Amino acid sequence: MTKTPAVPGKTGPFRADQVGSLLRSGALKDARAAKAAGKLDEAGLKAVEDAEIRKLIAKQEAVGLTGITDGEYRRSWWHYDFLWQLDGVTRVELDQGIQFAGVQTKAEAPRVTGQIGFSTHPFIEHFKFLKANTTKTAKMTIPSPSMLHYRGGRKLINMGLYPDMNDYYRDLGGAYAKAVSAFYDAGCRYLQLDDVSFAYLCDPEQKKMLAERGDDPDKQGAIYAGMVDTAIKNRPADMLITMHLCRGNFRSTFVASGGYEPIADLLFNTMPVDAYFMEWDTERAGGFEPLRFLPKGKAVVLGLVTTKTGTLEKKDDIKRRIDEAAKYAPLEQLCLSGQCGFASTEEGNTLAEDEQWRKLELIVEISREVWG
Repeated sequence: MTKTPAVPGKTGPFRADQVGSLLRSGALKDARAAKAAGKLDEAGLKAVEDAEIRKLIAKQEAVGLTGITDGEYRRSWWHYDFLWQLDGVTRVELDQGIQFAGVQTKAEAPRVTGQIGFSTHPFIEHFKFLKANTTKTAKMTIPSPSMLHYRGGRKLINMGLYPDMNDYYRDLGGAYAKAVSAFYDAGCRYLQLDDVSFAYLCDPEQKKMLAERGDDPDKQGAIYAGMVDTAIKNRPADMLITMHLCRGNFRSTFVASGGYEPIADLLFNTMPVDAYFMEWDTERAGGFEPLRFLPKGKAVVLGLVTTKTGTLEKKDDIKRRIDEAAKYAPLEQLCLSGQCGFASTEEGNTLAEDEQWRKLELIVEISREVWG
């Protein structure tokens, strides 16, 4: 189901928007360290999280944002914390983490140890807390279903489970459909699926990796779009679903490069979401030409403000780039945001909190000047 996004409107995406994750506060980092050291219990950690998220919500509202998140403050990862609490998924320790440009993540990941499903999930309560504490639109972010396949493929599934991968994709899409329904029942009307696979499919080295492990990189995008279709096709008409595309974001580094051209038609015309948050802060993302595939009734949030450094962009430079994008898609179908979250993992990117807030203020200021 495709709807005309309210741009701007009560549901989103908003002219000035954000991807989702925010730098963890000092108090939150201290509480997590105390919990790890056995000096703070689960209830004590939750009390700190609650207090810090309330402060975070107030700051977002104060800078003029309309789509409000919890900054992913209760997570250590943007994706794994959600995935390894699905039915049939287990958190495991690895020999090494994910390799980014010059740095590795923590050595842990989800593993499929049983049939994939969705029964209960702590993220539902996380969303309820967010919604109860903001007067604006509460936005929830979760990883796209492809994130429980792309990193490891069949290797992340226990031997003997899912001999036919089509059954795996079916169950994973079905689990997400239940998750989408549960978020809706909790009051969520703005849900975002975070995804790196589609941007990675634009990188020849990533496509080579997929082929070498036995997946067909030319077919994988359609498979992932099919899972998203299963997940959201029965959602109510007043629930907006967006997708964020990224080339990797860990401690201000990245994984992939390449413009969106190879996946643009599939992304905009087969992927059944309402809007797209797309990274366009560096030359690694290519030009805006792929926007020519954007159909009426969908929106793109231009990720022109980098979240990887604290250097503040110049207004005129961002406005010039918005004008360039508007050569390929109508201005009324465009919005503005950061290129990614500020803290895809709890470690966060290499900028200060005040620099983060200034960038969000800049996004709001520019959007008002461009769209009114």
